[in-house]
Amino acid sequence: MTPFHLYMAQRLSALVMAPFVLVHLGVMIYAIQGGLTAAEILGRTQGSLFWFLFYGMFVIAVALHAALGLRVILAEWAGLRGGVLNGVSTAIGLGLLGLGAHAVWAVTAGGGA
Repeated sequence: MTPFHLYMAQRLSALVMAPFVLVHLGVMIYAIQGGLTAAEILGRTQGSLFWFLFYGMFVIAVALHAALGLRVILAEWAGLRGGVLNGVSTAIGLGLLGLGAHAVWAVTAGGGA
């Protein structure tokens, strides 16, 4: 991909993330003000296809956005180029995707750590 395409992908991922962030913050504020415990929150999210899809898409957008942003930082600050830059940023993105997917599965499907 060209630098322009990477730039646009990073900006588009931010656009996708914005509503997820707002909903997530709203739900967290509602839960805290409602006095819900962690067990009560998990009781509401486990087995929910909606929350699985919501947080699954959120994780994908975050992993892409963060990997692309860190790619720019690695190029500018660490001087990485070419295959090394692509490999490190891809590894970061896949690592974040894996960690996020594990968290989504644990919260929505009841899978433990």
